[in-house]
Amino acid sequence: MTVTASTALHVPAVLHALRLISETIGSLPCKLYREEGDSKEAAKDHAGNRLVHSRANPWTSAGHLRSVLTMDALMHGAGYAQVVRVGSDRPAELHRLTPGTVQQHFADDGEPYYLVQPTKGRQVRLSYRDVLYVPAFGGVSPITLGKDAIGVAMVLERHASKFFAGGARPSGVVSNEKPAGGESGAKTISNILKSWRTWQSNSSGDPLILDAGWTYAAQTMPSTDAQFIENRLEQINEIARIFGVPPHMLYQLERATWSNAEQMAASFLQLCLRPWLDRWQDAYATVLLTEDEQDDLYFEFVIDDLQRADAAGRAEIFGKLVAMRAMTPNEVRAAMNLPAIKGGDELANPYTTSGKPAAQNDNRPAGQVAA
Repeated sequence: MTVTASTALHVPAVLHALRLISETIGSLPCKLYREEGDSKEAAKDHAGNRLVHSRANPWTSAGHLRSVLTMDALMHGAGYAQVVRVGSDRPAELHRLTPGTVQQHFADDGEPYYLVQPTKGRQVRLSYRDVLYVPAFGGVSPITLGKDAIGVAMVLERHASKFFAGGARPSGVVSNEKPAGGESGAKTISNILKSWRTWQSNSSGDPLILDAGWTYAAQTMPSTDAQFIENRLEQINEIARIFGVPPHMLYQLERATWSNAEQMAASFLQLCLRPWLDRWQDAYATVLLTEDEQDDLYFEFVIDDLQRADAAGRAEIFGKLVAMRAMTPNEVRAAMNLPAIKGGDELANPYTTSGKPAAQNDNRPAGQVAA
């Protein structure tokens, strides 16, 4: 089987894995934050915040561009977008570059640059600060690295199509035990086929009757064909390994339960999405922030929606960390992308009361004087 970026999409597990990763990254909000002491606040006055949170350009949303470039990286090894600057080198727009038109090169000192061949016109050289570069692992598409496993899945898909269409195995065998020289000419076989097709199209339930010693034997599925289903399930697991997606998210629910499905969803965030989000944050910082701005500004994805399934567990952990004075309330609020509050920087246990120790309390009602 010839496995390419386009042919691999005909395998349902590959298609869903690509959609799951790219569309999830595109749907997560990304914001530009400014460090303010021990807290942070959204840097809405910076041009980069609009490009990553709202609109990449007048006709493309920031989330849609992330989804498309992530898809490019998964299919071709890297996603590219050109940074359009105005005025005093201020980033104004991001425009997708077709992967096949971009070549990455390195100068003698290791600094990367890009040669872009537009559809019309001469080749253009762009600095690394003018190209948003989002690579896949190793700069190679997972489809290329896992093409053998995807090819096996494609073979199984094709065999299943032929099998159920009747091309891989006949639905039955019509035979005649009469000795040679009996009536088995072309006319007789033609009449048998005619009777067979008439019987197949008949919905009245009449039996199939073959005369002149002809018999029909239905073909059953041997154990080797029963293992065909197991092979197809195993290829879904292989494709899940290629993309780092939990199998149950590709609807391979053979071993999924209510308890481990939640844990696999958490592993999808930590082991699959987190490296992609880090690459995006680094790519944004490289082209949208100057070296001085990178000291105080940083991009961060809001992943609260992906953690809602374990909201009770997060609340319990944060509560214990605050109670044991390992975190302040403002540190917890920063982890939840909430603004700081007054008095939230104090390491204090909120579950204890202030006042006299119990041994010094005379337990008399207020206003009563000791004798």
